Amino acid sequence: MENLTQQQMMRMIGIGTVLFYVVTGNEQRSERLLNQVAARLKGMGTPLVWTCTTGLCRDGAVVQDTADPLRALDFAIAQPGPFMMIMKDVHRLWRDNPLLVRKLKDLAAASNGRGKVTVILGDEEWVPQSLREDSIIATQGLPGIEEIKEFLKHLLSREPSFAKACQEDPTLFERLAVAARGLDLVDLERSVRLLRLDGMAGGTDPVAALLENKRRIIQQSGIMELVVDTAGCNQLGGMENLKHWLERRTRAFGLESISTGVGLPRGVLVMGIAGCGKSLFVKAISAEWHLPLIRLDMSTVYGGLFGTPEASLRLAFDTAEAVAPCVLWIDEIESGITTHGFKSEGGAASRVLGTFLTWMQEKREPVFVAATANAIEMLPAEVLRKGRFDEIFYVGLPETAAREQIFRIHLAKRQVAPASFDIPLLAGSTRGFSGAEIEQAVNSAVFEALADQRPMTQQDLMVMISQTVPLSITMAEQIKKIEAWAFKRAVPASGKFR
Repeated sequence: MENLTQQQMMRMIGIGTVLFYVVTGNEQRSERLLNQVAARLKGMGTPLVWTCTTGLCRDGAVVQDTADPLRALDFAIAQPGPFMMIMKDVHRLWRDNPLLVRKLKDLAAASNGRGKVTVILGDEEWVPQSLREDSIIATQGLPGIEEIKEFLKHLLSREPSFAKACQEDPTLFERLAVAARGLDLVDLERSVRLLRLDGMAGGTDPVAALLENKRRIIQQSGIMELVVDTAGCNQLGGMENLKHWLERRTRAFGLESISTGVGLPRGVLVMGIAGCGKSLFVKAISAEWHLPLIRLDMSTVYGGLFGTPEASLRLAFDTAEAVAPCVLWIDEIESGITTHGFKSEGGAASRVLGTFLTWMQEKREPVFVAATANAIEMLPAEVLRKGRFDEIFYVGLPETAAREQIFRIHLAKRQVAPASFDIPLLAGSTRGFSGAEIEQAVNSAVFEALADQRPMTQQDLMVMISQTVPLSITMAEQIKKIEAWAFKRAVPASGKFR
C-alpha cells in the first residue's frame, strides 16, 4: 500500500484486517486520518491512543497502569469491541522482545470478528517477521495534489484573508497547490496564515514561504542540495542543439504545463569534456522551465551516512519525488554507476544500478532527471538505452562562434563593455579552450586590472590567454577518446543536429 488514505483504510478494515503497521513521518497527520476513519465506522468511537509515557488515553482520560505495553495489550484483549487502538512507540520496543511480539499476535487473534483494530505508528520499515502474517504494512506518505487541493478548499472557508487573496489573485490557489507538493499540510497551513499579515510589517508571500520550506527540507536531508544560482539559456554560449531541444519541448507541452509537472519529459544525459558547460545547461533547464533544481552528488550515496548505498539512493529519489515537479541533477553519474560495479556480481554498485534503473522505469512523479558525465564509456548499456533518457548530448570544446558568445557573456557579467574589445581576435586566440578556461582568463584579467586600479584592456586578456595551457593540450589523449565514443553515439550540443 503506497500512500494510505481513508478509503484504503476503510476497505482493509472491511475485509477483516485487525492489525496495521503504518510507516509515517508525521504522527499527528496519521492520527488525524485514523480519527476520521474511526468516526466513519459504526460504534467505534474515538480511538484509544497509547504512548510509552502516558499509557492508554481516550479523550483526555488516562487508563491507569497501562504504560507497560504488555498491560496495555492485556487491556485491549479484554475489551469486547468494537474500538480502534493507536500505538505510537511499540516499534522501538519490539526488537529482541519475543514476549511483546507474542502478545501482539494474541491481540490479533482476539480481535478477529469483533471489530477491534490496532494501528501501530512507526518511522522505520522493519517489522518482526512473525508479525508479518498477522498485519498489513502501509505507508502514509506526503499528501498528493488532490489532498492538498481539498485542504486548501477547507482553508478557504476558515481563513478570510486567504479567500480575499484568492479573489485578488485567481492564480494563487493553483500556485500554492503546486508549491506545496512535497510538504506536509502543516507547512501549507502556516504559509496561508501569513496572509493575515498582508498590509502589515513583515507580510510574506505564502508561495515563497512554501518554497523556502522545500529548500530547508532538502538541505536537512543531507544527501542533496537545492541549487538556487540557476541561469537561463542567455548565459550559454553556443550549444544550439541543446537550446533547440529545450525550446521544442517547451513549445510542445507549454511552459505552464511543464512547470506544473504535466507533460514533463523523462530526462536528458549530458556528457562531454570538463568545463564545457554541462552543469550550466542543467541550470538553464531549471530556469527556463521554472522548476526547482536539486543536485545529487553520487559520492554521498557511498558515504555511508544514510545506510547502504541503495538505501541512500532511495532516500534521494523519495525526496525528489516529494518536491516534484522538479529537476533532479545527478552530477558525475559515472562515479556511482559504472560497468565495473555492474560486473562485480552483487556488489554495492550493482545494487545501486538496479535501484536506479527500476526507479527510472517506474517513477510516477514528475521528476526530470538531468545527468552529467565526464566518462560516459564507464556507464552500463542499460543506462544508455533509449527510454531511460529522452536524449544523450555530447558537449565538446566550443567552436569560434561559441567562444565569441562566451567572451561577451563574461565581459557583460563584469560590467565591461564587449564593444571595446576585439572579440573575434580573442576567440581566435583561444582555440581549444573550454568555457571554464575562458571564464577564468576573464576573471584573472579583471583581477590584474583591479590590482593596478585601472580599467581592463585587451592586452590584459591576451596576457592571461597566453599564460593558460588548456585542458585540450594537457589531456589531449583522453579528450580524443571521449570524442571518439561520442561520434554517432550522442547528439552534438553544437553544430548540425542529427
